[in-house]
Amino acid sequence: MTAESTPDPGIPGDPGTSGPRNSAKGRRRKPRSRRRKGLLITAWTAAGIVVLGGTGAGYLYFKLNGNIKSIDIDSALGTSRPTKVDNGSENILVLGSDSRAGGNKKLGGGADDGSARSDTAMIVHVYKGHKRASVVSIPRDTIIDRPECTDTGGGTHPAAQGVMFNSAYSTGGAACAVKTVESITDIRMDHYLEVDFKGFQKLIDELGGVPITTTKAIDDRESHLHLKAGTHTLDGEQALGLVRTRHGVGDGSDLGRIQLQQAFVKALVDQVKHLGVFTSPKKLYDLADTATKTVTADSDLGSVNSLMSFANGLKGIGSSKMTMVTMPVRYDPANPNRVIVEKSKAEQVWTALKNDRAIPKSATTGTATGEAKGVVSAG
Repeated sequence: MTAESTPDPGIPGDPGTSGPRNSAKGRRRKPRSRRRKGLLITAWTAAGIVVLGGTGAGYLYFKLNGNIKSIDIDSALGTSRPTKVDNGSENILVLGSDSRAGGNKKLGGGADDGSARSDTAMIVHVYKGHKRASVVSIPRDTIIDRPECTDTGGGTHPAAQGVMFNSAYSTGGAACAVKTVESITDIRMDHYLEVDFKGFQKLIDELGGVPITTTKAIDDRESHLHLKAGTHTLDGEQALGLVRTRHGVGDGSDLGRIQLQQAFVKALVDQVKHLGVFTSPKKLYDLADTATKTVTADSDLGSVNSLMSFANGLKGIGSSKMTMVTMPVRYDPANPNRVIVEKSKAEQVWTALKNDRAIPKSATTGTATGEAKGVVSAG
């Protein structure tokens, strides 16, 4: 069976689906494995900082171009995909990968077993005119029906029912992650960006840190983060700890961790604009060198020129023009440590994005949420 003949999977809980459930006892939102670490990077940082602003010529251009890793997702997915909406908007799937290999082993705290997971996933919708954006976080613990998919090496992976969302990436890499997101949303992903632990930390250090303010102390030995309530300028290691932490604040849930990540994204975007990296050739080159070594992009963005054009369309979007939500979910009755999609509310989100409209507040009202909202804000 090929990707072109992949059946349209359902969301567990819909009529006609019978995905398995793993029964579990215990307190709701109990923290799980210490190896499941989060990672966050936004499209603005991943793509925006590679704008060369007049310095991208000769040696510099070829050096940066040679840094970029790209993957041909379109060829892997074939034609069985949602129709591309031609209304001037763009949808980008941004993943944080927690591979344990190489320099990530120490940061990830896990064994170098050759595996990788997508511990952070965000759909970035850039509206027509590129003046504002909506970002939808997908909880990694969401139980979904994963479609059959073909990876970029040509390998085919069978469909699976009632599995965690982040299994898509660990099963078939970027192509299967994109296929799964498109099956959940019925929205075509125009682009794909991925970054890993080590690269995220170095990007923050290259920026000179990111100022944040915390309303509560955050103390998490597992993510190596210890912050008193107050204002801090986070270096790369601290920033990575913040977007990974589950135990340091709130209820220990992945949904609470997403709330911290979303707050950090806004602080990060503000810092990029505050530093004026687009007007400083040296700062821009240093960041571009790091970013192009760190980011994996789809083949359409797999060159300096393409990233320049893409980033130029994003650099005017500040945090005040960003709406950040979590995909509407509720706790799984069969396992309180998992969540399942609130289909009717999620459909409001996907319909709004397809039509390039703002996400209605009703889409996220009354859905499951964490307990870390307001703990972190831009410094």
